[in-house]
Amino acid sequence: MGLVVDIKKKLSGFTLNVNFDTRQDVMGLLGSSGSGKSMTLRCIAGIEKPDKGRIVLNDRTLFDSDKGINIPSRMRKIGYLFQNYALFPNMTVEENIGFALNNLPKTERKNIIQKNIEMMKLNGLEKRYPIQLSGGQQQRVALARALAIEPEALLLDEPFSALDDHLRSFLTKQLIDTLTNYNGVTLFVTHNMEEAYKICNKLIVLKGGNVEAAGDKKEILENPMTKATAQLTGCKNFSKARYLSSRELFATEWGIKLNCRDNLNNNIKYVGIRAHYIKEALEECNENVFTCWPSFISEGPFRVTVYLSIGSKALNSEDYHLQWEASKEEWLELKDQPLPWKIYLDPVKLMIFYK
Repeated sequence: MGLVVDIKKKLSGFTLNVNFDTRQDVMGLLGSSGSGKSMTLRCIAGIEKPDKGRIVLNDRTLFDSDKGINIPSRMRKIGYLFQNYALFPNMTVEENIGFALNNLPKTERKNIIQKNIEMMKLNGLEKRYPIQLSGGQQQRVALARALAIEPEALLLDEPFSALDDHLRSFLTKQLIDTLTNYNGVTLFVTHNMEEAYKICNKLIVLKGGNVEAAGDKKEILENPMTKATAQLTGCKNFSKARYLSSRELFATEWGIKLNCRDNLNNNIKYVGIRAHYIKEALEECNENVFTCWPSFISEGPFRVTVYLSIGSKALNSEDYHLQWEASKEEWLELKDQPLPWKIYLDPVKLMIFYK
């Protein structure tokens, strides 16, 4: 039981070519804009038709190009939460939630609507129209409508993209609680790694319509197998790399030798490190310590991004090698120290890529 997707579809600029399966884990589809995430959902839902392949949900074939099967969208038992929610503006909250339940007896339909209103904490809003609702309320109505049909699969297409940070945080928790009690397949589309990590158990990383990586979210985040996967999961620091020995490489774009924990081979292509793993060098650090100067500083409310030039003073704000994300506490300790600073690149935190 679960969802099996193996499809191809020619699009403008690339061919969507995805192959994956998932069961009751919440599966995230992570990728940049235009990578094929939403189109994958639309093909699963039956809104778009793949050129070839098959889609099977709980042993029920929804699409098979070889066998000529293409089940209509309304018969697929799939709930879809669109990015813009797609609520009917001329329908009230309760009418939107019950839209796909018109074939049921009136009493049963009313009970299902009320159940979902209570589950999504929409009590008191039943007679309101979408224009009278906040963005968060609209999202909850759309999710209630998707769940009202008791779908075997729930497709969520960037449901937080239009919300402010405070509302996004509140609704993220509510969505996690809702999905905990949902027994079907869930696919969650996002280009936000933090969202994906909070909500999903497993991840599929898409690039140019192809699956770049798939698996457990922690494994993909901590040990990405390709540079593209690391980029799509938020890594900002990369350099081309040249093999020196089984424990040493030369980062050509940073101009430094690095000791590594990996058993390197001559096919190495890139080295990377996440911005928050860069640290101020302490006295006990005796390897991978480098002199640097700040090129540009970008302060946020809780973290500071420092653009660093290694080995020499920066010529301008564009002259830098690394981005360092420091907590406000780290920054307050560092900012008044005399230049140059010394940073430490932990060999354990370095990511090595062969493609």
